[in-house]
Amino acid sequence: MPAAHAFDDSERYYGTLFHELAHSTGHESRLDRPFGKSFGDDLYSREELIAEMTSAMLAGVCGFADSTYSASASYLDSWIRALKGDSRLVVDAATRAQKAADWILGEHPAIAQVDQAA
Repeated sequence: MPAAHAFDDSERYYGTLFHELAHSTGHESRLDRPFGKSFGDDLYSREELIAEMTSAMLAGVCGFADSTYSASASYLDSWIRALKGDSRLVVDAATRAQKAADWILGEHPAIAQVDQAA
């Protein structure tokens, strides 16, 4: 993650941070999402879409969704185009993004199981 001063404003910094945090929730010990093997393959594109949707959700929770929307929208559009033909894509990605946002916010049911096991 680049330093905060590398970004134009705090909203872009946090939008990027939320995006990267979303990727971390995909680890097998968390939400166990499959990652792609190379840039642009279907699994990679899906993960990018999930991460950007998660970032937008978290930005909304923080109250700065309006300022990050245009950048997120163009990014999301590129990944949606890369995955054309999958009619369930947006619904599946949104569901997975909500789970990732819940995990980051400490509201996902699986977190209680992890805490109890520790």
